[in-house]
Amino acid sequence: MTITITNGPLSPTPPATVNYTLDGPKNKMLFSPFPRRVRAVFGGEVVLDTDDGMLLHESGLLPALYVPVADVRTDLLTKAEHTTHCPYKGDASYWTITANGDTSQNAVWGYEIPVESAAFIKGFMALYWERVDQWLDEDEEVFGHLRDPYHRIDIRPTSRAITASINGRVVAETTGAYVLSETGLPNRYYIPEADVRAELFTTSNTSTHCPYKGDTNYRSLADTEAGADIAWIYADPFDESVRIAGYWSFDSDRVTIAG
Repeated sequence: MTITITNGPLSPTPPATVNYTLDGPKNKMLFSPFPRRVRAVFGGEVVLDTDDGMLLHESGLLPALYVPVADVRTDLLTKAEHTTHCPYKGDASYWTITANGDTSQNAVWGYEIPVESAAFIKGFMALYWERVDQWLDEDEEVFGHLRDPYHRIDIRPTSRAITASINGRVVAETTGAYVLSETGLPNRYYIPEADVRAELFTTSNTSTHCPYKGDTNYRSLADTEAGADIAWIYADPFDESVRIAGYWSFDSDRVTIAG
């Protein structure tokens, strides 16, 4: 995300505030090593197990893991008739995974004869994240996608007087917030629950997962449909984001944050 989205150097709209130019096509690619062992499991079988995974950073896209063909259980794969074409990489072939009676259609792809400018991806395969049962980064199960080594989060306490209001109604006031800076995203303020008018909200059934922070649950403003899923809480975030555990953050597109 750091280098391929928003104003990153490989994004479709890189920043103007630089003293260099990057020659090449509008769609730029960087193929760089992922630093840890990765495994993918489907139907009770380890479909890939690699120490030599590579992340393909491509303009406008999240990084995709490519692994050497030798690190994939090709005996579990059947080549499919399905193909796709990418003007920047070439024609992609697809394979279906079959393991212990379970089948995942077109779950694996690879560029057997990539275009010359993407020759570095020859001999590699990639798997759709959601079409296998489990992913492991070393021995930790991961969800959503692998963490991008170029992406970071910083959480700092701030004594700013932060006010959150919805249609002119103040729903939170604090001088004890944390400001969370995440690559490619606007700053978010996380407010102690004691400083939120929690009685105005109901717990939503919505939950999402962030590969960098963990699982979050949402809150909705009780008396208006416009307030659905307008706030969220990481009750048990990852260790590196533990500072915001139990704190509230608000959708800045619908909530006025002043501070």
